[in-house]
Amino acid sequence: MIWKCKDKNIEYGSKILVMGIVNVTPDSFSDGGKWYGADNAVNHALQLVDDGADILDFGAQSTRPGYTEISPEEEWSRLERVLPRVREKIDIPISVDTYFPQVAQKAIDAGADIINDVSGVFNEDMAQIVKDTGCGWVIMHNGSGGCKEVKTFFEDITEKCRRFSIESNQLCLDMGIGFGKDYEQNLELIANVPDYKIQGYPLLLGTSRKRVIGTSSGQSDPAQRVYGNIAADTTAILGGTDIIRIHDVKNEKQGILTAQELKKWIR
Repeated sequence: MIWKCKDKNIEYGSKILVMGIVNVTPDSFSDGGKWYGADNAVNHALQLVDDGADILDFGAQSTRPGYTEISPEEEWSRLERVLPRVREKIDIPISVDTYFPQVAQKAIDAGADIINDVSGVFNEDMAQIVKDTGCGWVIMHNGSGGCKEVKTFFEDITEKCRRFSIESNQLCLDMGIGFGKDYEQNLELIANVPDYKIQGYPLLLGTSRKRVIGTSSGQSDPAQRVYGNIAADTTAILGGTDIIRIHDVKNEKQGILTAQELKKWIR
């Protein structure tokens, strides 16, 4: 199966894809602004590629609980210091985590292939950019809800995209772990992927270092939640998740590859 992202055809299904996270923010909950400086961000991105990332996802605005929204201008000022430098050095797809259409357009012009949109709404301006550029579009469920609510959202949003004449193979769906959901809803979604996955669309899981992992594992330090993350990733992969978005590519990819092999033996 193919996910079309501009001029890149990303194969998924037979292989679990790893999306490596690069936070170009001073206030990330997970790495505390460690990669905020442009040189540090570029070097970290290149290291994630060496560690085995299939996709890089750049975020310039923290979406931690209680975050303060920054302007599109500030978000782009953080990204423009990094994106072109990374694009000229790598060939793998680049994703930008934004819900601002104007930032999305500038990122695509600078070489991004995918827009990772956490807004949880169908924004016609964003949809028009996706349609015109042929980029990939990750659409996330944002808000309270379990499997039933997420499936309804997925069905509704993909139908809106169809009516807008966006090709279905440009879309990727994300259940939105940690975005407006309580502890039980997060666990339900991780454990029951077949209940809401829509066939024909890649499904992305982003639990990396989040509160649900800290609560379930008893690990208070986000950077030390790698083992809890591997457990969650494995469960979701066996259920049918196609893409795993993570901070620690080097270590967590071991779990992802093992889960991928185990899935082949499920009867």
